[in-house]
Amino acid sequence: MTSNNMKPHNMKTKIFLDSGDPQETKEAIRLLGFLDGQTTNPTLVAKNPDIQKYLASGKKLTEKEVYERYRDIVGEISRLIPDGSVSVEVYADQTTSAEKMFEQGKEMFSWIPNAHVKYPILSAGLDAAEKSIQAKMRVNMTLCFTDGQAAAVYAATRGAEAGDVFVSPFVGRLDDIGENGMALIANIVKMYEKGDGHAEVLSASIRSIEHFMQSLALGADIITAPLKILSAWGEAGKPIPGKEFVYDSSALKDIPYHETDLNRPWTDYNYRHELTDKGIERFAADWNNLIQK
Repeated sequence: MTSNNMKPHNMKTKIFLDSGDPQETKEAIRLLGFLDGQTTNPTLVAKNPDIQKYLASGKKLTEKEVYERYRDIVGEISRLIPDGSVSVEVYADQTTSAEKMFEQGKEMFSWIPNAHVKYPILSAGLDAAEKSIQAKMRVNMTLCFTDGQAAAVYAATRGAEAGDVFVSPFVGRLDDIGENGMALIANIVKMYEKGDGHAEVLSASIRSIEHFMQSLALGADIITAPLKILSAWGEAGKPIPGKEFVYDSSALKDIPYHETDLNRPWTDYNYRHELTDKGIERFAADWNNLIQK
């Protein structure tokens, strides 16, 4: 089921499914003929049909049961794409310490052989990522909205092997506030080209086939997208955009590129952003809504 023989031969970008449902993993593989990985998060896991069915009965899960369900879900996904990557996100809010994140990360990394542990781009998350790389773990740094955050991720994970570090800029959420999220993808790709290649750009929060195509055109290392967008791309024949492709960002504010020195300590960069804070609140709320109090 994991054969890449139907992947366009001229495409270097890896394609991930953004979903917490193994049935969608199967469907994506069926539609595309390949799948390079999958990203999950607390919101997507909360939407898993089996969990929704359980909650619809009026029941809630204990915290232990939530982790057990999450482990079972990613275990099933991992078996479907054993040669791919499966991102598993720690629980975090603004008060979660780096030590707590790291302990969760170590546990989640042990669940499956192909895990990338997702940490938010906060001080504690960057600290946990640094510890994780030292422990030879793979990480996916999520809720990225600025090139400063991407630079901090690069610096915190210095020394990692190629493919062990993803940074996930959230395109759609920048569009929501009137900024051109695709410009951030372009900026980080350009910035990372001057580095040692240990960190990869994972284009996330993909809302449209145009986002997907522009991510391909910009040379993002990875794109993660919902099943409906992967389906639309597959139904169109899995096209790879050429120079004729035009992405219309006229209604959005540009995000200018700034030259960045990637050799500084991660603590030197401005890694704070209000959308990161809001994203953490949302993920924490979705997680907490599953748990009986």
